[in-house]
Amino acid sequence: MTGKQAFPPSITGKGAGAVHEGSVLDHAFGKGDPFTLGVEEEYQLLDGQTLDLVQHIETMLDAVSGHELEDRINPELMQSVIEITTPVCRTAGDVSRELLKLRRYVTEVAHSKGLRVGSAGTHPFSLFERQRITAKDRYRALIDQMQYIARRELIFGMHVHVAVDDPEKAIKVVNGLLPQLGPLLALSASSPFWRGDPTGLASSRQMVFSAFPRSGPPPRFRDYADYAKVVGQLERTGCITDYTSIWWDIRLHPRLGTVEIRICDAATRVEDAVAIAAYCQSLVKHLSERYDAGEEIPSYHRILTTENKWLAARYGLEAPVMDLGSGRRNRIPVARLVRRTLGVIAPHARELGCERELEGVRDILSRGSSADRQLRIYNTNRDIVEVAREIADATEALPAVAPV
Repeated sequence: MTGKQAFPPSITGKGAGAVHEGSVLDHAFGKGDPFTLGVEEEYQLLDGQTLDLVQHIETMLDAVSGHELEDRINPELMQSVIEITTPVCRTAGDVSRELLKLRRYVTEVAHSKGLRVGSAGTHPFSLFERQRITAKDRYRALIDQMQYIARRELIFGMHVHVAVDDPEKAIKVVNGLLPQLGPLLALSASSPFWRGDPTGLASSRQMVFSAFPRSGPPPRFRDYADYAKVVGQLERTGCITDYTSIWWDIRLHPRLGTVEIRICDAATRVEDAVAIAAYCQSLVKHLSERYDAGEEIPSYHRILTTENKWLAARYGLEAPVMDLGSGRRNRIPVARLVRRTLGVIAPHARELGCERELEGVRDILSRGSSADRQLRIYNTNRDIVEVAREIADATEALPAVAPV
């Protein structure tokens, strides 16, 4: 990974090409420093008065043309979505500075056009039927292939890339991260509403996206050759154009040499996005060092990790998940599992210099997730527009840029 390399967008695989010859999947693992970070966020473009989604991505792109951050700001499938990508960052502190810079700039541009910006896994009341598809061939092709499944995909996520220095290690790190799907989803949950209704779920986004093919928890691969064989078969048969059309909750990104953690809802507060990035970075370092030490990295059947993910999507930070690591028959609150994990990864956070940012995870556990906040706002007056306003207010409430 180099400091000039941008991370690709999440759904369409824009900018990614086939990166393998024959049956060998080429990769960049080990070509850059391990544990560097990149974050992608998808924001909602909102009407400044009604807080409904608006189809103004071209207005935004025209406004940022020629600015130094232009390459970090991109369209997505629907014209009411704007995506930002950080440059490669060494620390969570760097991520904080870059996200603050990008959020602040996008917010300023939006305000100048009578718009607002919101970050949450779903919009509280906007309808997917009213969204226009961005006028680009790759998006038209996705709609042509997926039909209703893609048209319904009015959801917003955050993806975290962490560099790993060896492809075999990256495979084991992904396997080792599978028990973290539930905790990561619970921490980031920000989509309790869909089409104007409270769904009873902390993350409605996960339920919508689960209709996509090649989504959900990844299978557990034996090694990199096993992974490359599966990807090669999908490509040779024309099921996918390249591996970026595989939309697992966690996936390898060989072209960038990263593990890409895709499970998270879009984080409403920038501090939460940074805290989750620090959590991901520390987890990858922990698992990488276990691999380097020759230790076995525990891995669990997909049905078990999927069940915990479902519980997190349903109950958020109150989810009673299976305690897979203990071997016990009981279930525990996912928040307790997160606190235990924080103790395990604390030494790695110190070495990475992200102790302060990682404390943000404890803040989420103390005050609740964005989904919790949205539901509290809604339950006060049953005013769904007030929920959208709260999302915009929290998204645009940006602290001062941290010193370098």
